[in-house]
Amino acid sequence: MNISCRHVNFHLFLCLLLVTHHSDPSNLHYLTLDAYVHCHTKATNSTSFLGKVSLTGTSFVPYSDAIVLHYPLEKRGIFSRVRGEIGLKVYITNDPNIKSSIPTPAVESMPTNNSSSTHAEVRAPASTMTNNFPNEKVDSRHTFHHLPNTSHHQHQQHSSGFADTHYVTKYEADAMKSEPQPMKLVRTATSVQPVDFALKETSPYLGGGRVVGGRVVHKDKTASTYDLVERMYFLYVRVVKARELPAMDVTGSLDPFVEVRIGNYKGITRHFDKNQSPEWNQVFAFSKDRMQASVLDVVIKDKDLIKDDFVGIVRFDINEVPLRVPPDSPLAPEWYRLEDKKGEKIKGELMLAVWIGTQADEAFSDAWHSDAATPVDSTHAISAVMRSKVYHAPRLWYVRVNVVEAQDLVPTEKNRFPDVYAKVQIGNQVLKTKTVPARTLSALWNEDLLFVAAEPFEDHLTISVEDRVSPGKDEVIGRIIIPLNSVERRADDRIIHSRWFNLEKLVAIDVDQLKKEKFSSRIQLRLCLDGGYHVLDESTHYSSDLRPTAKQLWKPPIGVLELGVLNAVGLHPMKTRDGRGTSDTYCVAKYGHKWVRTRTIADNLCPKYNEQYTWEVFDHATVLTVGVFDNSQLGEKGNGSSKDLKIGKVRIRISTLETGRIYTHSYPLLVLHPTGVKKMGELHLAIRFSCTSLANMLYLYSRPLLPKMHYVRPFSVTQLDMLRHQAMNIVAARLGRAEPPLRKEVVEYMSDVDSHLWSMRRSKANFFRVMSVFSGVFAVGKWFGDICMWRNPITTALVHVLFLMLVCFPELILPTVFLYMFLIGVWNFRYRPRYPPHMNTRISQAEAVHPDELDEEFDTFPTNRSPDLVRMRYDRLRSVAGRIQTVVGDLASQGERIQALLSWRDPRATSIFITLCLLSALVLYVTPFQAVAGLAGFYIMRHPRFRHRLPCTPVNFFRRLPARTDCML
Repeated sequence: MNISCRHVNFHLFLCLLLVTHHSDPSNLHYLTLDAYVHCHTKATNSTSFLGKVSLTGTSFVPYSDAIVLHYPLEKRGIFSRVRGEIGLKVYITNDPNIKSSIPTPAVESMPTNNSSSTHAEVRAPASTMTNNFPNEKVDSRHTFHHLPNTSHHQHQQHSSGFADTHYVTKYEADAMKSEPQPMKLVRTATSVQPVDFALKETSPYLGGGRVVGGRVVHKDKTASTYDLVERMYFLYVRVVKARELPAMDVTGSLDPFVEVRIGNYKGITRHFDKNQSPEWNQVFAFSKDRMQASVLDVVIKDKDLIKDDFVGIVRFDINEVPLRVPPDSPLAPEWYRLEDKKGEKIKGELMLAVWIGTQADEAFSDAWHSDAATPVDSTHAISAVMRSKVYHAPRLWYVRVNVVEAQDLVPTEKNRFPDVYAKVQIGNQVLKTKTVPARTLSALWNEDLLFVAAEPFEDHLTISVEDRVSPGKDEVIGRIIIPLNSVERRADDRIIHSRWFNLEKLVAIDVDQLKKEKFSSRIQLRLCLDGGYHVLDESTHYSSDLRPTAKQLWKPPIGVLELGVLNAVGLHPMKTRDGRGTSDTYCVAKYGHKWVRTRTIADNLCPKYNEQYTWEVFDHATVLTVGVFDNSQLGEKGNGSSKDLKIGKVRIRISTLETGRIYTHSYPLLVLHPTGVKKMGELHLAIRFSCTSLANMLYLYSRPLLPKMHYVRPFSVTQLDMLRHQAMNIVAARLGRAEPPLRKEVVEYMSDVDSHLWSMRRSKANFFRVMSVFSGVFAVGKWFGDICMWRNPITTALVHVLFLMLVCFPELILPTVFLYMFLIGVWNFRYRPRYPPHMNTRISQAEAVHPDELDEEFDTFPTNRSPDLVRMRYDRLRSVAGRIQTVVGDLASQGERIQALLSWRDPRATSIFITLCLLSALVLYVTPFQAVAGLAGFYIMRHPRFRHRLPCTPVNFFRRLPARTDCML
């Protein structure tokens, strides 16, 4: 290996050669090469460290591919004065003529006449070479990697090594990519995970120009409002109508339809039965990237059972088609005379509009797209399930029904008092009150029942009073149906006055008897639509909207969120077509009440969407969710019962984004399968959060996360889970009724409906998250333990001095703490995260999860596994719960011992404690607090020579106190 070193203080060029013999060359990719640079001063016979460079085994290439690269020297510490670069030429060769100029692993200085010289040491891994610097800490960060340059394959082996020198700056070296390796890790803000699962920053050329580092450079002056996506050009063809079409048979009938064809792609309109002046008004869009011809053919044909008959044709030269870019007005359609196959004019005219536009065109969303179809041999007609659409979720309300009482109840059977309960129903939601005996033909409940309803209200509120005649047999005493539009609405916690409602009898009753009675059963209710709450229809951790239902409580927006769905690469095939794997993918984005769906790109594993969407942001503590799905409604097997398959999703918290910056990243689509975590591809997104009011955004940090009613009249956890489930079902049902429908499995996956279910993997992940949170406390405790044990006498002495100073001047304690926190925050600013957070397999405990735990996580509810497997999992859960039970019991015992100090459960222990309390009160009264605190601190931090191995007296006294474990069965 040739080594050249360049430093600004020495101005010399050093060349060394190292030959390392390795028995297994295939393992070189797993090894690390460290090059250390030292300065040797002969006058004092001392050596000083100048810096080092770490290279991974993937940088080792053959001699013909090797060039000299200059790498910045890495510092040993923060305050190191290391600067400069070292030029390295690293290669692998079997040539026996190449020998090492320095015996390995010895280090010798080069001959020089100066008093000081510079030498380089190349350190191989410990498995192959001896470590000459045992005190040197090896840094495991691999920052620079050598990328083979194919343009240098023609270099001769005996050419000068410095002739093909390529200078690499610090920033260029960071951008270099190494060859694929089995497991390469990158360090994120929280943990380490494989590089394939990490977020990658991209620099695409968007509509506004190229994005580099979150800013637009080389800005395009002709850019439109769609500046977060790549500009794509389409050939648009609007087929409006036809007139005076010639008849094709003796009966004079014609079933016309239009076929728009360019190259191997064609689109077909619907046909009309026996109509010579049809109107279609359909738009076709052909991607310019897929155009395979320069002529556009618009053909009118006659629908026939055997063979479609040719009626006429209109041809266009693509080069003559005009370009239209919004905000230009739509192109006016024109009448074109039909031609026959020979090019002669015939009877009939067709109204068309042909132009070239971008995805910003208003016809883009409703058009038939060529990239959503296959070539001519398998033509598809216009399909609504492939278009891009915007959906708005319904506005949800909480319906509060307070069932107070019922009077004048008429039992269905004489000579018995009824056992009655009230049943309230809205759609599929049914709740019941408790059953009470009506001894005086009256029943009192005073229970609150909560439901979820969506505007516009389609279901009515049905309340019935039923009699529990016998187990499994209930009879209706009376019923009432109340339209939800007539229910009073409120936005605060004001009192709603109760009302009496007459119950209608459902049984057949004699009319004469009814006239004699002159009365009916009645029920007292308090009904209201609570608009002061935010209806939770998604997981609380990933909420995209926190506004209350009542619009009069909404605050003005604080900003605008813009999303550009660029493209996806390396998608995993989800189906097989014509003997090969493929996918028909589309993206769904959800934020607030607005759901968007891109068009479906058929038969493509690297689809390009380039669609941009915008949302108003009312609270930045919300999450944007983008999912990728495979459309299972296409092809011969596609039907309404087929479920769209999930490919992956991305979550982006708005509060983690800097305002005004464009985030262009490639997000790995990670999905947990029963076989483990799997990367399904990458999704490229462009995101920008623009703040319209900085003052309002900062003011939000002082406001509660949820509306006021959630704190004034909170719900129980059980009620929240039930209401969230009902709200999600309502949203899924409403979105499934749109055209094209947003299917239920898509809504459930985007809303994380199964996040509350039991999972051993999630439990472990949450446990380690708690341990990570308290790791700082544990580290401080360990550090203080070392201080008390005098592991480092100098540090312990300094701590004693600091402690004595704080005891003497207690007013400095809080200022010191806050100043220390300020300095930590300022210091961490340079290490702040520059990328949005993304799913981490290490935090999720998805890398080394047991297969049985994954199978349990993907099990249905209720389970459908075998009894033996369920029994094994139940025993495992009992074991885990037993350990948790033990920990909770120990915590309870410690608390009960504290209570026992003054409860006289142990008379002698309480006597000793209260006596010590009296003596402590007298001593503290006459002794300054600083003296007591100082003595206590010095006693705790006393030298180990004055310590004993046995527990101290207060601990022994506390452990002897009684707890309520003796009362446990």
